[in-house]
Amino acid sequence: MGVWLNKDDYLRDLKRVMLCFLIVYMAILVGTDQDFYSLLGVSKTASSREIRQAFKKLALKLHPDKNPNNPDAHSDFLKINRAYEVLKDEDLRKKYDKYGEKGLADNQGGQYESWNYYRYDFGIYDDDPEIITLDRREFDAAVNSGELWFVNFYSPGCSHCHDLAPTWRDFAKEVDGLLRIGAVNCGDDRMLCRMKGVNSYPSLFIFRSGMAAVKYHGDRSKESLVNFAMQHVRSTVTELWTGNFVNSIQTAFAAGIGWLITFCSKGRDCLTSQTRLRLSGMLDGLVNVGWMDCATQDNLCKSLDITTSTTAYFPPGATLNNKEKSGILFLNSLDAKEIYLEIMHNLPDFELLSANTLEDRLAHHRWLLFFHFGKNENSNDPELKKLKTLLKNEHIQVGKFDCSSAPDICSNLYVFQPCLAVFKGQGTKEFEIHHGKKILYDILAFAKESVNSHVTTLGPQNFPANDKEPWLVDFFAPWCPPCRALLPELRKASKHLYGQLKFGTLDCTVHEGLCNMYNIQAYPTTVVFNQSNIHEYEGHHSAEQILEFVEDLMNPSVISLTPTTFNELVKQRKHDEVWMVDFYSPWCHPCQVLMPEWKRMARTLTGLINVGSIDCQQYHSFCSQENVRRYPEIRFFPPKSNKAYQYHSYNGWNRDAYSLRIWGLGFLPQASIDLTPQTFNEKVLQGKNHWVVDFYAPWCGPCQNFAPEFELLARMIKGKVKAGKVDCQAYAQTCQKAGIRAYPTVKFYPYERAKRNTWGEQIDSRDAKEITTLIYEKLENLQNHGKRNKDEL
Repeated sequence: MGVWLNKDDYLRDLKRVMLCFLIVYMAILVGTDQDFYSLLGVSKTASSREIRQAFKKLALKLHPDKNPNNPDAHSDFLKINRAYEVLKDEDLRKKYDKYGEKGLADNQGGQYESWNYYRYDFGIYDDDPEIITLDRREFDAAVNSGELWFVNFYSPGCSHCHDLAPTWRDFAKEVDGLLRIGAVNCGDDRMLCRMKGVNSYPSLFIFRSGMAAVKYHGDRSKESLVNFAMQHVRSTVTELWTGNFVNSIQTAFAAGIGWLITFCSKGRDCLTSQTRLRLSGMLDGLVNVGWMDCATQDNLCKSLDITTSTTAYFPPGATLNNKEKSGILFLNSLDAKEIYLEIMHNLPDFELLSANTLEDRLAHHRWLLFFHFGKNENSNDPELKKLKTLLKNEHIQVGKFDCSSAPDICSNLYVFQPCLAVFKGQGTKEFEIHHGKKILYDILAFAKESVNSHVTTLGPQNFPANDKEPWLVDFFAPWCPPCRALLPELRKASKHLYGQLKFGTLDCTVHEGLCNMYNIQAYPTTVVFNQSNIHEYEGHHSAEQILEFVEDLMNPSVISLTPTTFNELVKQRKHDEVWMVDFYSPWCHPCQVLMPEWKRMARTLTGLINVGSIDCQQYHSFCSQENVRRYPEIRFFPPKSNKAYQYHSYNGWNRDAYSLRIWGLGFLPQASIDLTPQTFNEKVLQGKNHWVVDFYAPWCGPCQNFAPEFELLARMIKGKVKAGKVDCQAYAQTCQKAGIRAYPTVKFYPYERAKRNTWGEQIDSRDAKEITTLIYEKLENLQNHGKRNKDEL
């Protein structure tokens, strides 16, 4: 027999059930929390190096090889491996920070290496403070900073790389302070290594801004590495004697440079020649280094009151007579590093600018300015005193400003904590605050980039809310590594778009209200403001793709369709017109990822295929009417025929510009000519036209991939150069006579009056635009050569 409940009892029990369900649901939610940062035990501000170190520590502890009795070891390890694979990649990390796991593909972290790999091969140099592991984003800034770099390009699986590692560590300690020692993991940064011409491991290169990279070919002993490095260190040690002493000292003092001199007398130690050379390299441009033999320069040493071997630093203006030794620093150490540090601490600090003259000083020169609040924050790193010398050729002066003396000035510049900024010679109007590492090479790279670029630090007073000119604004947070990686790319892009688009950055940790006003929910968020129009950038963090995005805003390659224009332009298209259309919804993340690729594809198809997109959130009923059941839905509409309404849907796995372009071009009628042995001989070798020929084999995968690109080339050069194809499987003898040894091979056969180059000129590129440019350059050279011959006759 059942029990009836009254209404109050029923509602009370229902609430209890719902509360229990909510508690269980929350427990499940918390238990399955997959926050990647907490999984690795790092903060959101963690650097690439810190992420690698944290992952390695966990990998050694949790790897299934070390936990054979744990049934969950494999699944647990997959979680931390996925977290690492995402957070080590800046683009994936940005997507994760913005969208969480739903913004990622499902295939990261599915495979991992053995325990031995993580123990012995992973992050070889991460625990060595003297060796800086450089990734793709840091590399150019580091080697172009002006400092000397010696970089080891290695691969984790290379036995020779592991054999070198202990020597490389000892070598780094030996030359610490003389030059920077770097390492690049070519397993993680294959593209960077290919760009630098690295094709074997380990490869060791010397880099200095303004000079070509120099590869090391010697044996891999510490002594040989030191000798090679010293050949590239700028070091000059002067022997001082009665004939040059006074003039050498006075000339240096007049230039604001002091002298480090070691006086050598019999029976006592003085600095060795090797130590002098090292110090000269370490103090290059800051202090001159010399030595004096007191056995032969007895009178001069006595006049300086030097009676035994000693080393002294004479700052500019120091008194040299034996009665008064004002300002002279006598050094008791014989160790180069100890002497270097003591001298660096005694070098004068940067010039302190006053509030009264600040605007005037900044209006007439370019400055790198350190802001501090009472206590000088820069005194902890004496290496920064090299900035003045290293930025001299860039005409950048270095100074400091005490915000406690004029807080209003710093507040107007949005400076609320110790930092540094570059002022570009226009007073306080044009400046950029540094948000990178507080180390010498990073500051040098920032200063050189910033003064020559057009990026401005923004705040409420200069934010371009109602500006008539277009602006690109980067909303960021200084603690966010992808944000810091984007800043140098913005500087590069700003130089290309000077006069067309202004660039600014807004720190959301300082200007939270402004960022909330524009609904900024993730960093970095990059937006173009063009009066009332706002466009958010969703592409990769590279100057090239930012330029593509802006170019597409100025000259759209994709036509935004409405139901009306879709019917007019697509359904009622001309008989020879074709279209590719993307049906998308703005909330759909795969659609957001596709959009920059779709625009990039459209630019390469201009004049061949019309490209459009339609917003299915705005035109939902129309998309339903068109039977669009998923987003994004990509359709190709071929030339019109008498058949019913016809299109082809894209079902490929990859939605990048290249794959989509190849798919679209595959529907176009062939523009090239299939050549037989007879037509190749008659039309190409004996004809009176210029030809470009693709020698291919039907079974060859790269040939199949190149085929649509060659068709694109045929259309681009139509009317000037004929395009033909030879099937080397069917006509092997023809290809053999043409000197074809690999597929595909592209050859250009120019026609010049009565002469024909029957062997042809091989073209190595596989890009239609590049080949077109190359062919047109060759045709122009032929034309100019013909004119010269005619003039001579």
